[in-house]
Amino acid sequence: MQKSDRNFDNIAAKFSRNIYDTTKGKIRQQVLIRDLGQLAVLQQPCRILDVGAGQGQIALHLAALGHQVLLTDISAEMLAIAQKTAAKLNLTAEFQQVSLSELVLQHQQRYQIILCHAMLEWLAEPQLAIAQLKKLLAPGGIVSLMFYNKDAKRLSNIIYGNFAYVAADMQVKKKVRLSPQSPLQPNEVLSWCQEAGLKLITKTGVRCFHDYLRNPEQQQTEFEQLLALELEYNQIEPYASLGRYQHFLLQA
Repeated sequence: MQKSDRNFDNIAAKFSRNIYDTTKGKIRQQVLIRDLGQLAVLQQPCRILDVGAGQGQIALHLAALGHQVLLTDISAEMLAIAQKTAAKLNLTAEFQQVSLSELVLQHQQRYQIILCHAMLEWLAEPQLAIAQLKKLLAPGGIVSLMFYNKDAKRLSNIIYGNFAYVAADMQVKKKVRLSPQSPLQPNEVLSWCQEAGLKLITKTGVRCFHDYLRNPEQQQTEFEQLLALELEYNQIEPYASLGRYQHFLLQA
């Protein structure tokens, strides 16, 4: 069966409970906000595109800062949640249910910032997606790209003792609905970005320590200390490469 892009209709609420509202979701959000906040271009109002926006936490954060934001996704349910949040917070933003491929064909607008967070690993053709993002980017613009790190997934499963799973290249017949089944090799993703004409500005690990704690209860009970350590070390090697997700800031 041909691989296709993943649509999250019917499980959007489960994503909120199991991902966004958990400590791992909170760390992800704080790391992205910190990284994006360091961009000089965001000191002035920008046109921002969020591709695969999901429930729109980061895009709506940027809308609250006065930026012009378009959120796109193939999931109507995800976008409906984002729209409800925007209305509740009295934020102005645009929403469009559209795939990245369709967006490239339809759109003449170019964006100073493009967000693509936790989407690449769900796509049938992730390398093509990077080239498509570049087509939507204004000259000198920035792509914020976050993706699931295959190296980190391998490491965590070795730590957990899942040796047979690792030997099978972490392929299983039963798919976990909320867990990406196609993690990406960071060096390969970086080569795709370079081929598309994008230069790496910064690399950050997202959840460099959180997922490896021997006592998972500390994720809750000592969250503030854990978050502080994540933010202190997640752009420093070797910790940056251990993040369950990798966040690349790239410039055209």
